[in-house]
Amino acid sequence: MAEPERTERRLRPAPLLFEPSEAAGDPEHFFDLESIEDPRELLTRATELALAFRAAQDRAVEFQAMAAAQLADPRRFDRLSPSVIAEQAEWTEDYALKMIEFGESLQRGAGTP
Repeated sequence: MAEPERTERRLRPAPLLFEPSEAAGDPEHFFDLESIEDPRELLTRATELALAFRAAQDRAVEFQAMAAAQLADPRRFDRLSPSVIAEQAEWTEDYALKMIEFGESLQRGAGTP
């Protein structure tokens, strides 16, 4: 059952477009949401963006885990310890160990641990 949920999570409900630099400098500007006057349309677009950001975060965490697992791989001559990985990623060592384990499971194709 966990696998279908995982697939749904990866759907991109809204495109995440980069904003022009002049818009990004305006703290009130956020993906043009401030210009939407219809509250239903605003709710729909804001929800799409929230879901897209969550999906992007999930994918980024998976890539972090895979990178941590690769860096900790004992077959690498330049292997990093979990404490060094934790320091570089600004994690606790316990979290780094969990991420390494998660990354190893992703590399094996097992999905979530």
